[in-house]
Amino acid sequence: MNLKFDIRDIVNREIVNLENCEHEPIHIPGSIQQHGFLLGIKTTDEHLFIIDYCSENCIDYLPFTYDFLLGKSIADVFGPEMENVLLDYQKDSGTGGNRFVTLEYADRSFYCSLHKSAGILVLEGELVSSTSDHYEAVQQQTQQLLSYMQQSQTLQQLCQLVAADTRKITGYDRVMIYRFDDHYNGEVFAESLRNDLEPFLGLHYPHTDIPVQARQLYIKNLLRIISDVHYSPSPIYTVNDSPDKNLDLSMATLRSTSPIHIQYLINMGVSATLTISLVHKNRLWGLIACHHYSSKNISPDIRLAAQLQGHFITSQIEIRENNEQYENSAQANSALQQMLARPFALEANSFAEIVQIPELLQLCNANGVAILFRGSVYRSGITPSVEAIGELAAWLAADSNGKPLHSASIQTLFPQFKTACETTAGLLYHPLHHERDCIIWFRQETITQVNWAGNPAKSIEKDQNGLSPRKSFALWQETVKCHSKKWLSYELETAAIFSQNMQRHRSAILLSEEERKYRLLSEVLNETNQELENLNWISTHDLQEPLRKIQMFASRILTKHNLDIKDEVLQSVERINSSAEKMRALIKDILLYNKLRNSETFFEQVNLQQIVRGVLEDYSEMIVEKNAKIHLGELPEVKGIAFMLRQLFVNLIHNALKFSLPDTAPEIDIYAEADSSLPDQEGLFRVVVVKDNGIGFEQKYAESIFAIFKRLHAANDFPGSGIGLSLSRKVMQMHGGDIIAEGVPGEGAVFRIYFR
Repeated sequence: MNLKFDIRDIVNREIVNLENCEHEPIHIPGSIQQHGFLLGIKTTDEHLFIIDYCSENCIDYLPFTYDFLLGKSIADVFGPEMENVLLDYQKDSGTGGNRFVTLEYADRSFYCSLHKSAGILVLEGELVSSTSDHYEAVQQQTQQLLSYMQQSQTLQQLCQLVAADTRKITGYDRVMIYRFDDHYNGEVFAESLRNDLEPFLGLHYPHTDIPVQARQLYIKNLLRIISDVHYSPSPIYTVNDSPDKNLDLSMATLRSTSPIHIQYLINMGVSATLTISLVHKNRLWGLIACHHYSSKNISPDIRLAAQLQGHFITSQIEIRENNEQYENSAQANSALQQMLARPFALEANSFAEIVQIPELLQLCNANGVAILFRGSVYRSGITPSVEAIGELAAWLAADSNGKPLHSASIQTLFPQFKTACETTAGLLYHPLHHERDCIIWFRQETITQVNWAGNPAKSIEKDQNGLSPRKSFALWQETVKCHSKKWLSYELETAAIFSQNMQRHRSAILLSEEERKYRLLSEVLNETNQELENLNWISTHDLQEPLRKIQMFASRILTKHNLDIKDEVLQSVERINSSAEKMRALIKDILLYNKLRNSETFFEQVNLQQIVRGVLEDYSEMIVEKNAKIHLGELPEVKGIAFMLRQLFVNLIHNALKFSLPDTAPEIDIYAEADSSLPDQEGLFRVVVVKDNGIGFEQKYAESIFAIFKRLHAANDFPGSGIGLSLSRKVMQMHGGDIIAEGVPGEGAVFRIYFR
């Protein structure tokens, strides 16, 4: 029973206009060219291959109409052998790669290509012509590819040979090798044509001739053929079983062509084309564009032979470009090696010498160079003014994000840059990673004459009939100014290597300057230390003898009662004796402080309990005199230097007794405690507390009381040298610990001593 389906075509009828021409959905035209038929086949859950799409022109090739074929299985229409072909394809090409098979049906042979499109298996069939068997000729021509490598030196020469050979294989009237620049403007790089045709060699075409979506399809599908620009598109029909149903024809050879492109070819007088993509490093490098001035179709085997020519070119692009650059690259590398081998003084003015070396320009073929270091500009060759370089460096530092930057047109980067293009048009910039320090190479302007095939500004026009590609391809010349030669890859590489060397040189200069500065500081410090040692010796040794004599004579005067000395004189002598005693105590403390500072005694196990008991015994008379109460808890053993730790507790206990409140008996607590607030990753801290009920102090002085000679009270009120707590902190620093103080005026002080 013949089932009836709701059928519709999928022709894309969107109107192309100036607003959407660059976004025209050329991959889903919904129609094909007439020189073949198309079937879209889906797989059912029962593993059947069902025809889900069918071109209207199937009746021209097969004894079936499209409405008859839709919904039928491949096995029912073409037999189980074709179904097995599709099964094999599905097994072997999970990624949807192309496969070419032959289909024999109704005494006709079809050359078919298979590919997948969003789960649909697309079959395109073309009749095999009886005159299309060129296998031997194709084989002979492909062997010619090997000889091209010996016959050509440059990439342009190679492309010229390929153009001539492709025209011989395919029979097209004109074959061009079309090369794109960085902005996808095209240039006819090589050409072979009929003798009566006007050459296009050297002409340029704007990027708008091949819009973005077309370039993307050229990368996906490497071969595109239009057999007759005057063809009537054959619609594709499908079963209308879901909304927005469509078929992506990106990989289809028969895909219908954009009306804009068709009109473009008609305007050029071209009737048929073959286009082969030249893809290099995942980028559309160029095209082999074959034009014919009457309708023309070539057999699939000839197409593949032509496509092989394209593969050969792309395989040689990098090799040939590298060969062409080799000699210049060798010269640049030689200049680089000479620069790297030079020793440069580790001084800022070495940059003045560096910029004058000729090889610095030769290593990247520049006309001028400038190095900026600490606000100074060192330059040579053809460069902008010092002021202009400073401005340029500031803009580059802000815009480059700390990365190298190059351009063939400074004014394209910075329109506000005012300088003569003849002197500086291009730049190559490398930051030296510190503010505006950098190295900049400059190139002069290279005025070029670009021959366009028509005015590039009028590539798309609008007239009374709507949107149309340009109709004029007459020579249109453009003079390009304020541009230098393009920076080549080897030039960028040699500049980068040298810039890295300059970064190291700059760092070495800074390190050398720091080293000199620290060496001078060290010398000054050594001299100062020597002077301090001399002063220390004088204060602690040479001063003791006259001090001893002062005390001796004062004591004699005070002990001789029979001398008739006035009371006021006697009081003065007593003050002299008292002052001498204070000075003696100060000298003694200075000696002790110096002894601690220069001590190299090794640590040993020290019992703090015994140390403190010994100190309390020494101060027993003072304790009794002041009616002091001492509370001594259990103290730990620590690693330390015994005499230093004894001096520590001497200072703290003596201060606790000395700085007591009037009419209040001193009370001193000495005990150990754990302090969980301190880190213990490197060893648990043990804390010894010395607490008193004396005069205390304001907490803002908790650090300053440990400064040497720092006193909070008048010497007459509490005699002393002011060095005791400084000694205490020095002792704890030498033991890898610390001492901190807390005080409340009129309530007392607490000293916490931290031991590891």
